[in-house]
Amino acid sequence: MEKVRVQDAVGMVLCHDITEIIPGVVKDRAFQKGHIIREEDIDRLLDLGKAHIYVYNLEDGYVHENDAAARMVKAACGQGLRKSEVKEGKINLYAEYTGVLKINLEALYAVTENPEICFATIHGNKLIQEGTMVAGTRVIPLVVKEETLEQFEAVCREMGPIIQMLPLKAAKIGMVTTGSEIQSGRITDKFGPILEAKAKALGCEITGQVFPGDDQEAITEAILKFIEQGVDLVEVTGGMSVDPDDMTPAAIRACGGEIITYGAPVLPGAMFMLSYVKDVPVVGLPGCVMYAKRTVYDLTVPRILAGEKLTRRDFTHLAHGGQCQNCKVCMYPNCGFGE
Repeated sequence: MEKVRVQDAVGMVLCHDITEIIPGVVKDRAFQKGHIIREEDIDRLLDLGKAHIYVYNLEDGYVHENDAAARMVKAACGQGLRKSEVKEGKINLYAEYTGVLKINLEALYAVTENPEICFATIHGNKLIQEGTMVAGTRVIPLVVKEETLEQFEAVCREMGPIIQMLPLKAAKIGMVTTGSEIQSGRITDKFGPILEAKAKALGCEITGQVFPGDDQEAITEAILKFIEQGVDLVEVTGGMSVDPDDMTPAAIRACGGEIITYGAPVLPGAMFMLSYVKDVPVVGLPGCVMYAKRTVYDLTVPRILAGEKLTRRDFTHLAHGGQCQNCKVCMYPNCGFGE
């Protein structure tokens, strides 16, 4: 901070508010802290009795908060985000389309280790609707050293974007509904309409539904047939518990794919199963998906449809926040479920 003549302050940053007082008429802020002095400001400042002012000289290796926010957004953002206009040093980020929000936590924590950096996000790994505000950023001081921003930018180059939106694929889904009671017509399938509605909400299509009963070989054959037909996802319903006559997990294993998990630290949804068969995800859905508002389905299937290949570690991370509170009015994803 330095004291300079007004005439010498053009291009410098005002360090303090300047108030205009006209007795009986006005008492208001004429110039705001952070204002960059322009040539046309000189006469008015002199009229206000300010022959000298305190400023930051940006030529001395400092960056104004507005420019700093713009640089951080440029460095930190991946695909699918739109930014607000800068206001008082802050820029907000919004989802450009409906998709899965991804936050690079390691990079986020690395940049915010610096107390002069503010980069705040909502929780990631959730389906976020178009237009949702997902983050905001600014620097804490009015001006920040150039090297601080260079360090921020270096982290983003080395570790990748801090924040991005993954678009959902307009997937074709095959549905395998197990259970002899449904195959025989003794009871009406209630799972199908639920998954139809969920697929539609995700911009996807159920291309077919089959009813192989409880025969393990028939269930396996149905899964493989859908994969041969070129679906992007196979959803298998029913028979996911540990009862002796529940054949679904064994049938999925018999497809010969990579089993990621049978069991998830999520309630509702503990009996969830995920396998990749010829690179096509196959999910075994527990009964809770049929009757509960939000389940493991909502925490995993959108991510699968966004192109993520989930690992067992991804499921381990669901344990913290994996208990749905069954609120009377569901606020998901604006709640702690899955965080």
